Amino acid sequence: MQQPLGFRELGRMDYEPVWHAMQRFTNERGSDAADEIWLVEHSPVFTQGQAGKAEHLLIPGDIPVVQADRGGQVTYHGPGQLVAYLLLDVRRLGFGVRELVSRMECCLIELLASYGVTAAAKPDAPGVYVNGAKIASLGLRIRHGCSFHGLALNVDMDLEPFRRINPCGYAGLAMTQLREHTGTIEFAEVSARLRAQLVKHLDYAEQTTLTGGID
Repeated sequence: MQQPLGFRELGRMDYEPVWHAMQRFTNERGSDAADEIWLVEHSPVFTQGQAGKAEHLLIPGDIPVVQADRGGQVTYHGPGQLVAYLLLDVRRLGFGVRELVSRMECCLIELLASYGVTAAAKPDAPGVYVNGAKIASLGLRIRHGCSFHGLALNVDMDLEPFRRINPCGYAGLAMTQLREHTGTIEFAEVSARLRAQLVKHLDYAEQTTLTGGID
């Protein structure tokens, strides 16, 4: 793509305001609207996908549960996890859903490789894994040929809440995070590397940082 890919750095935000802003953005965007990627850390929350089964939510305790409109089962978002929401006109980009998922997985695999961490995707279980433990989750929704929702990479967080659920619908699935494989990690540096990988794998030539709110 000739125009730069725009990124919004949202910092720490609750899940629901960002989710509703994604819905509005997708519903209201015109055919010439530029693609955006929103980078955010969420306050603790469990989110259920559209086909999410209640039995995968074991003991949520004091962490709120939100029924979202993405694909996939239940997952956890919290501080220290890097979430990227891909607000893309996939019809204009010429991507099918499976291709977009593969490109997202490649972004994460190459990002982790830049830290010396060997990761892989699984054809039957979308996401990215290190030695069988899940380090990143994916979940998308396509509406009017445009995507929203995206990916979540565990960077340096408390993994305990994942034990309160069957992550992504898999009982006993081990979870991991980048810090466990690298030691001390700079969250901002991980975010910058993810931005570069997304620009590359979404076939953009350059990127820009967008300003202004998402309301």
